[in-house]
Amino acid sequence: MPNPNEYRNLSEVFRELQEMQHNPQPSEPVNNIAENKKYFNFNSRNPYKNHDLKLSHIIIGCGLLIVGLAVFFPKNTSFTQSYAKEEEISEISEYELNRHRLNIQNIISENANMDRVKEQVTEVRDIEFETEYNNNPSLPKSEEVLLREGTIGKENVTAVKTYENGNFVEEIILSKEKISDPVSKVIDIGTSEFLAKHKVHIGDTMYFVSTSSLKETTDSSSKDVAEVKESLDVKLLELPSEEWCKVSYDNIEGYVKTSNLTSASTTPNIVEKNRIQRILIKVNEDIQLNRTSGLSLNDYKKIFTNLPNDSNKIFENNYTAFYNAEKKYNINGIFLAAIAIHESNWGTSEIAENKKNLFGYGSYDSTPYTSSFEFTDYSEGIETVAKSLVKYYLNPPGTKIYDDETASAWYYNGPTLRGVNTRYASDSDWHSKVFSYMQTLYNRLSV
Repeated sequence: MPNPNEYRNLSEVFRELQEMQHNPQPSEPVNNIAENKKYFNFNSRNPYKNHDLKLSHIIIGCGLLIVGLAVFFPKNTSFTQSYAKEEEISEISEYELNRHRLNIQNIISENANMDRVKEQVTEVRDIEFETEYNNNPSLPKSEEVLLREGTIGKENVTAVKTYENGNFVEEIILSKEKISDPVSKVIDIGTSEFLAKHKVHIGDTMYFVSTSSLKETTDSSSKDVAEVKESLDVKLLELPSEEWCKVSYDNIEGYVKTSNLTSASTTPNIVEKNRIQRILIKVNEDIQLNRTSGLSLNDYKKIFTNLPNDSNKIFENNYTAFYNAEKKYNINGIFLAAIAIHESNWGTSEIAENKKNLFGYGSYDSTPYTSSFEFTDYSEGIETVAKSLVKYYLNPPGTKIYDDETASAWYYNGPTLRGVNTRYASDSDWHSKVFSYMQTLYNRLSV
């Protein structure tokens, strides 16, 4: 009967080896001769002679075994790994896919080529300044004013810098030594809603909304310092609160409530009203007549157009003559027109209508019509009287007047209505009557 061990193939040998791994044999010697004969066939007559298993067979088997192990078991595979686990590993692999495989070769290459350099440096560096913000109630709300520029400080810094492939990566500060301190930047921020509303600043011009008095303090019951008429301008000096402010009116300082002030930005026409008001407050019986009125040609037109008592439109048609005489001879043109109104009864007198003489110029009390001058037109008479008043009544002796002439001042008694009245008219109340006409004309500016 053939020996079964003689024809075992390599697969059977591997299977037996695997079973031996999982079911190791007892360490003690096996005494069962019959069991030993399972693996070895001894000749009972010659125990050292084995006809079934030759030495060459053993060598060949070992060689095949080594080759098989090299083929079926990688060098990193342990013999202790069980084939029974193959199915479990296969199942896990199905669920744990490596979607981001690492390229070991690239990682090694990149790290091998990386140039990492460290260097220690000492250098002067800037110390940034801070910015300080201060609330300022004397500035319009939200407006900023730079009070002081900031200055950058300096310091010596010792540090270790790290570079990779020429690119800065990080640094470690070792020490700092201050050279100069930074100086903070200072900015004021306005908080005043009053100033912001009227778009003004301290020192700007503002205007009275209505006639009121300047007060000695920020108290309505305090002493009055001066009366300021509607539309007149004042200079804003201080803003102690949002309710009161300090102003200057023609060099007189006092306090007024902010609610009684406005600005050119808030009330655009207030500037023109102020100009007119500034002219009107100077109108009094002591007004200086050897100066211009300060009125424009448009002002003259406004004054003389549609005068209620100018039935013949003489003054309306000749307002430019009064304006031109004022500019040419440095005389108040409204004063000149007031004389003409008074002397001609609004241009209705016989002398005015027949001789174009609105002033009764040259007349004597005894023969007014006969002795009066006759002019070719009203403008000629207006200019003649203007020259006469400037030369003989309104300026002191030697005053330079028109055409390189000087004032003779034969009848000079001061450049006022009363001074002219002294020698110009026999009526002692003449100055008051002429002044009333001047007021009538001036007041038409505010109509």
